[in-house]
This record gives sequence, structure tokens and C-alpha cells, in this order.
Amino acid sequence: MSGQWMLPAFDLHALLVAPWTEQRETFGWVGVMGFCVAASCGLLGNYLLLRRMALMGDAVSHSVLPGLVIAFLVSGGRDTGAMFLGALASGLGATLIIDFLQARTPLKQDAAIGIVFSALFAIGVLLTVVFAGQIDLDPDCVLNGELLFVALEPPVHWGAWTLAPPAVLRMAGVLALVVGVIAIGYRILLVSSFDPGIARAAGVRVGTVRLGLMLLLSLVVVSAFEAVGAVLVVAMLILPGATATLLTDRLPRLHLLAVLHAALSVWWGVGLAVWLDCSLAPAIVVMGAVLFALAWLFAPRGGLIAQGLRRARVLS
Repeated sequence: MSGQWMLPAFDLHALLVAPWTEQRETFGWVGVMGFCVAASCGLLGNYLLLRRMALMGDAVSHSVLPGLVIAFLVSGGRDTGAMFLGALASGLGATLIIDFLQARTPLKQDAAIGIVFSALFAIGVLLTVVFAGQIDLDPDCVLNGELLFVALEPPVHWGAWTLAPPAVLRMAGVLALVVGVIAIGYRILLVSSFDPGIARAAGVRVGTVRLGLMLLLSLVVVSAFEAVGAVLVVAMLILPGATATLLTDRLPRLHLLAVLHAALSVWWGVGLAVWLDCSLAPAIVVMGAVLFALAWLFAPRGGLIAQGLRRARVLS
């Protein structure tokens, strides 16, 4: 009886080194894809946390399903371009509806988000059920994804060069776009995130900046969800920034720590998935949460241990 609950044997080399050396054909592109998703979400998530908009990622990721179903019905198949445009339109529509409800009704942002994402996801599920004979879509794949499928995609060839699988190239391009937007619009994003009032006084179009941020959020979510699912996207929009916030209050360091959190989450998460023989995306999220817990405990200023030591010194 007790043997049924025993964990598999733990081998540090097999879990943290072998996937990237002996098994790199399987996990190499999986790791690159996971890092691109986690880093894109972490960098963008820093601004969402500053603006108290962390749940927008949850709303957008749950709202893409009706767009996918409609795109499938219109195109008559799983055409990547049509599916991407349908999901992007649905995600953008969700952000616009949330903004409209927040501006034109007494509802707070959290209530507007809850109404929109639950309603749109329910519409997507209903459409999937009604047209079950015409489409090959599973709502669970939108939530959970499967990173290992990335390794099965044939790579793109460019002349004599063999490049990455299409999903990896697309996500790498999105990461480059996120980094470029942050680099070019750093000051505007900084001021409008910390103090919208000062930004308006300085002539910054705060509403336009927010809409652009939501467009970028929709692009990141839609580009990532097919491979990694909404669970990983939502978690990585929050965990890297939340972990970094415990360690620093400087925005450049927040970005660096968010990228480091993304890399460690993927590295250790893949090892955890190999050890427990489980799905990759939840394992990456679990390791991201472990990193947050470690920062919460050991952060030099805001960590639990540091707070306890300060209280002990005061009482003594």
C-alpha cells in the first residue's frame, strides 16, 4: 500500500542537466519556447502589476476561445493565420469591453473582468458544443496546452539554414517586440504606470498607452496559448513581477529579475516534469511559485525572515 505513494528516484543530473544535453532534441526547443513565453509575460506583467491590472491576462486568455471557434468555422480548418487573427480579435474585444464597462458603469475593474472573461469563455464553450461535428477544438487545450508538441513540429528552413519550429519563431518574435517596445517607450511607460496624473500633465496620452499595452498583452497571450495554455501565461504574467517586487523597487532591476525568474522557472520546471512524469506547463508554474516563496522568505528587506529579525530587535 505504502509503495503506491512513493516518489520516483531523484537524480539531480538526470533532471537538471540531461534534458538540455542528452535529451536536447526533445527538450531544447521546449525550453526555448517556455523561456520566450515566460520572459514576454514577465516583462509585460511588471507593468500590469504596477497598474493593478494583473487579472487582465486571465481575462484575455479565457476570452480567445470564441474567436478560435468562429475562425475555424469561417476558414473551414485549422489555418494558423485565421486562428491567430480570430483569437487576437477576441482578446482585443475583451479588453475593449472591459474598458467600456469600467468607464460607463459603476463597476470596478475586477467585476468587469470577471463578467467579460467568464461570459466570453462560456460563449466559446457553447459554440464548441453546438458545432462539435464541424470543428476539432478542445476548450481544455486553450487552458493547459502541451509544450512537448513544440518539439514535434518540423522546423522552418531558410535556404540552407534550418531554423526553429514555427511556434518558437513566432514567440521569439513576440519577445523581441516586447523588449523593443519597452526599450523605445521606457519613459512613457514608466511615468504612465506610476503616476497617470503626472503623465497627463506632461502631455502623455494615457488612454492610448493603455490601449497599446492591452494590444501587446493580447498578442503575447494569443501567440503563447496554443503551445503552453492559459495557465502558464496567466501565472507568468504575475509570478516573475511579484517575485521581483519583493527584491527591488527599481524598474530596470524588476525587468532583469523577471527574466531571471523566467529562465529558472523553465529550467527547474522541466526537471520537475521529467521527475514526476507530468505536464510541463503546470510544473513550470509550480517552480515559479517556489521561487516566489523563496523570495518571500529570504528577501533582504520585505522577506518574512528579515521582518521577524527586525521585530526581534525592536522587542529586545
